[in-house]
Amino acid sequence: MFSSRCSCYGLYTLILMFLIMSEGVFGAIFTIVNRCDHTVWPGILPNAGSAGLETTGFQLRPGGSRVFRAEPGWSGRLWGRTGCTFDLTTGLGSCTTADCGSNTIDCNGAGANPPATLAEFTIGSGQLDFYDVSLVDGYNLPMAIEPVGGSGACGSTGCMTDLNWKCPAELRAAGGQACRSACDAFKSPEYCCSGAFGSPATCQPSVYSEIFKSACPRAYSYAYDDATSTFTCGGADYTITFCPSLTR
Repeated sequence: MFSSRCSCYGLYTLILMFLIMSEGVFGAIFTIVNRCDHTVWPGILPNAGSAGLETTGFQLRPGGSRVFRAEPGWSGRLWGRTGCTFDLTTGLGSCTTADCGSNTIDCNGAGANPPATLAEFTIGSGQLDFYDVSLVDGYNLPMAIEPVGGSGACGSTGCMTDLNWKCPAELRAAGGQACRSACDAFKSPEYCCSGAFGSPATCQPSVYSEIFKSACPRAYSYAYDDATSTFTCGGADYTITFCPSLTR
C-alpha cells in the first residue's frame, strides 16, 4: 500500500513538473474574429526570425473567424484592412485603410500603411507572452485582445471606442475612416520620439496622444507608453476581435 502511494505521488509530481515546464512551450492559438458590420481583411506580419503563420492576409466577413497556431517564440503584428477591392481572377487589389502595399490579398512580408490599429505579440518559449494593442501608428478599427486560459495577470486590452468620431480634423485620413498619429501627420521628432526626443525622459505624451489615451486607456498612445499598455500572460491562447463592442 505504501509503495503504491509513493508510485502515484511520483507520477503526480512528474505530471506537475511537465505542465510547469511546458507552459508556453507549445506556442499559442490565435482566434481572429470579425464583429464589425462590414468585411475586414486582416494582415499579418511576423517579425524577423519568426516563422510565418498560415497566411499573411485574408478576407473575414462579418461574424466570421479564423484560427492560427503561433509557434513558441513567435513575434509579430496583426491588423485589419478595410475598404478593400481584390480582383477575383488575378487576386490583385488594394485597401482604403491599413493597406500593406503588396497589391494582393496576402501582405507577403509588408506591414500596414498608417493609420492602422495594431495587435502586437511576442509568444514566450517557456516564458511569459507579451502583447498589446497599439495606436502609435494611428487608428482605423476598434480591436481587442482577450487571453484564453493561461497564468499570471493575463489582462484584456484593446481600443473599443470608435476613435474616427473623436479624431481631430488635422489627423483625419481616408475620408474620416481612419485617424493618423501626430507623428505620421506632422513628422516632428517631438511627436515621433526621435532625435533629441528619443528616450522616455524626453518624449512625453502630447495633446494628440492624450486624446487616444483618454478614449483607449489600455492601448499604446505613443512610443513610450509602456507602463499601462504592455500586458503579460503565461501559456495562454488569444482571441483578437475587430469591433468588439463599438461605442461612440
